[in-house]
Amino acid sequence: MHNDPVTARALSSETEDPSAPAAAGALMEAEIAEQPAMLERLLATGDADIRQVADVVRRRDPSMVLLVARGTSDHAALYLKYLIEVRLGLPVGLCSPSAHTLYGARPWGTRTLVIGISQSGGSPDLLATLASARVAGATTLAVTNAPTSDLAEAAELTLDVGAGPEQSVAATKSYTAELLTAYRLVEAMQGLNGGSRRLPAAAAAALDEPRGAVAQVVHQLAGARNLVVTGRGFAYPTAREAALKLMETCYLPALAFSAADLRHGPFALLAPGVPVLVLAPAGRTRTAMVELVELIAATGASAITVGPGPTPSGSMHQITTTHDLAEDLAPIVDVIPLQRLALEIARAKGLNPDQPRSLRKVTETF
Repeated sequence: MHNDPVTARALSSETEDPSAPAAAGALMEAEIAEQPAMLERLLATGDADIRQVADVVRRRDPSMVLLVARGTSDHAALYLKYLIEVRLGLPVGLCSPSAHTLYGARPWGTRTLVIGISQSGGSPDLLATLASARVAGATTLAVTNAPTSDLAEAAELTLDVGAGPEQSVAATKSYTAELLTAYRLVEAMQGLNGGSRRLPAAAAAALDEPRGAVAQVVHQLAGARNLVVTGRGFAYPTAREAALKLMETCYLPALAFSAADLRHGPFALLAPGVPVLVLAPAGRTRTAMVELVELIAATGASAITVGPGPTPSGSMHQITTTHDLAEDLAPIVDVIPLQRLALEIARAKGLNPDQPRSLRKVTETF
């Protein structure tokens, strides 16, 4: 496992059409750049729909929550899982759609809240899961960027994340819109409001400030054969989303682990030449993540950190974040430089992240 720019160029020449337009990644770049304005627009439109849904859920008084999603939306679901468990104290499970569609399981009852998260609202397995849960008397909620989709029709309640049309296959703005919707829903269920007002400015800073650092990391990772990404707590969904973006846009095998799970076996993967992207945001996980960087460096692996300064000892490069958002709000912003990282690595390899091979914007699973 080592960095090999020659291999990267060879991969590019074998997999991409040399006549591809120079504007490869233009859609993804524009949608990444749109996020500060999008977040500001969403926060300015009010939260009447979110409050209404929160009121219904509070009246139903669910004893447990099941979340169902795929792909990028699955990482938004994981973020919502942390929010509900930490802030509402309810047990939350990530539902396996095939448990219902293939094996006929129905793990829901009248005091279960089942939330389906989907950008397109077009996955048949999510639709079948929500429809079955609703028939069983569960409270069902669709969180989607397609409020007239079949998924929205299947659910009793719907929240439109409001990201607007997203043309690049790689989801960016729809992901942050899902995270914001998740945060605002949990806030509304607590009877709170306004904690997310600083997001647009923080998102704009995330776009502007770490450009030099991102360029350094791009140079290091453009020829990487594989990558490990790690985070913990509220940063773990961000680690998984970063790994997915790198796989789908750069064709870079990227394994995402909770920092705790990384120590239980996968740590043996680490060796000289293996890059490790470490999410070390401010908050309760910061000290443990800084200590982890030193352990990673001791294996000879190359640690690259994402978080506030100062740069942890043992980190080869750092993408420094400058916001002071709360730990449970930070993932909405911290994913942005990682989206840009995926975009620029893809470009460095001569790939078009707007149209990854073998992928479509809407993936139908059963």
